[in-house]
Amino acid sequence: MGDARRDRGLIALIIGFAVVAAAVVGTLLLFGAQRVAQQRVTHTLKVQEQLSTVLSRLQDAETGQRGYLVTRDAIYLQPYFDGRRRIGADLSTLRALVADRPEQAAAADQLSKCITARIDRLTVGLDLARQNRFDRASEAVRAGVGKTLMDRCRATIAAMKAEENRLLASRDAELRDRSAWLTVWLVLSALVVFALAIYATRDARRRARAALNAGDALLAANRQLTEEIESRTAAEAQVRQMQKMESIGQLTGGVAHDFNNMLAIVIGSLDMAKRRFDSDRAKTLDCIDNAMEGAERAAQLTARLLAFSRQQPLAPRAVDANKLVGGMSELLRRTIGENIRIETVLAGGLWPAFIDGAQLENAVLNLCVNGRDAMPDGGRLTIETANTHLDDAYAAAHDEVTPGQYVMVSVTDTGTGMPPHVIERAFDPFYTTKGVGKGTGLGLSQVFGFVKQSGGHVKIYSEPDVGTTVKLYVPRHFGEAEALGGAEAGTGDLPRAKDDEIILVVEDEENVRHMSVDALRELGYVVVQASDANQALAVLEIQPRIDLLFTDIVMPDMNGRILADRAREKRPDLKVLYTTGYTRNAIVHNGMLDHDVAFLAKPFTLQQLAVKVREVLDA
Repeated sequence: MGDARRDRGLIALIIGFAVVAAAVVGTLLLFGAQRVAQQRVTHTLKVQEQLSTVLSRLQDAETGQRGYLVTRDAIYLQPYFDGRRRIGADLSTLRALVADRPEQAAAADQLSKCITARIDRLTVGLDLARQNRFDRASEAVRAGVGKTLMDRCRATIAAMKAEENRLLASRDAELRDRSAWLTVWLVLSALVVFALAIYATRDARRRARAALNAGDALLAANRQLTEEIESRTAAEAQVRQMQKMESIGQLTGGVAHDFNNMLAIVIGSLDMAKRRFDSDRAKTLDCIDNAMEGAERAAQLTARLLAFSRQQPLAPRAVDANKLVGGMSELLRRTIGENIRIETVLAGGLWPAFIDGAQLENAVLNLCVNGRDAMPDGGRLTIETANTHLDDAYAAAHDEVTPGQYVMVSVTDTGTGMPPHVIERAFDPFYTTKGVGKGTGLGLSQVFGFVKQSGGHVKIYSEPDVGTTVKLYVPRHFGEAEALGGAEAGTGDLPRAKDDEIILVVEDEENVRHMSVDALRELGYVVVQASDANQALAVLEIQPRIDLLFTDIVMPDMNGRILADRAREKRPDLKVLYTTGYTRNAIVHNGMLDHDVAFLAKPFTLQQLAVKVREVLDA
């Protein structure tokens, strides 16, 4: 009897499981059909969204171009460039979405041609505007060709959206039917499952107890895993902090080492000069020259640190890199030596570069010196220029790179080359593979900081025993290059004052102020001095004539830029020369000197002061 009950229960259980299996299979089939219908609806919505995106990109490009034509302000071109750059990818995405439907695919191809024609039409107007032919650009807009193309694009997009709306309605109805069938089938399956639950109650209780025990074990394992993750995270944070402190320690140690060496030269030489002043004037002059050399090396170190930190004041302009490289030939021959052959490969039709010419020349010289040091037995050094374009894929693979057009200047040597682990650290400050006393380790870091501050990019290609190529990508200037300035005055006669010119010196540091006043008087200028901006404004009130305001920038209460602005409210023709050891926001913005600024960096020599003051007064 018991066996019969067990057999009947077993048969019922088998039948029940068969029904459940059938219910599950039916549910999966209906669910799959519903999911397909839902994917079709989603696909239709994606096509509509992509159509709206394409139209938005085109409208942005049109708005940016017209904004520039109306205002003549280049800031309005950003939407134009963004829309033009991205619309190609958007059209490709749209064509991929509708590729399975011939009618929509044909419409997408037609839309692509229409948009291309409209972008070309916008470009014609923009090219005319960039040539200062704004009247011709406005006539091109009023001709109506662009409006006709825009209307055709909108009409094509509207037609494609209408077709997608029709598909959306059809697919939505199909989705509702599938959902209804799925609901009915799930109800039937639930009833069968409820019947089976009676037979499985005892087994379910046993399984529930086992599941509770397994859950407790899982919670314990999860707590242990969480603790291990927290411990590992803390350890990684400690490692990152140690690496950060190691980098800071390397930087500060390098600065301290080099500055101590230079201060030892300055302090020791001045001490010896003081002791020999009365007894041996010739040796005194030698000591002073030695101290001057140490101080100049310290100033160069400060300039390199500012370049590495991307905070040196730059004065970018349109530079012909071919002329700059060509003009360096004599300097390179004297610097590199006779056992190294220098070759230049200058590109024809090279774009102007928007860069600080003096700093670019210094960067190329740094790279040439590094190449010379990598070829102790001689070799070949090649300097090359070229037009290049860094695309979106390259920019995505490299930090701080903006896609666009660049002027490339590269320096290639046939020296010892660098292994990968050296390339990774090549731009670190005070990192060098040269012997002790043969390099500061700041050359490449200075080049890297300067190019990055200028909005460019640096890339090293090197193989051991083959050679090294360092490529500088500097921003392109859209326009003509300016003529390169002449060489700075040498160490001959200093430019001096004319016609009793009067200079107002404003400096809050007393010793620096006295030094500046003495230097200007040595050059023959009449000098009036002030210790702060308020005192300077008072001097301007009572002094009938001031030819030049020579002011520090960083001062308490009022900085030098505000002082100059207030002074020019009363004396619009007043000429201003700024000086400072470091400034960030007063006359330098985004690392670039303001266009109307004359600037002399501290520390400066009498020669540099004389040349700069004369340059500003004679401007």
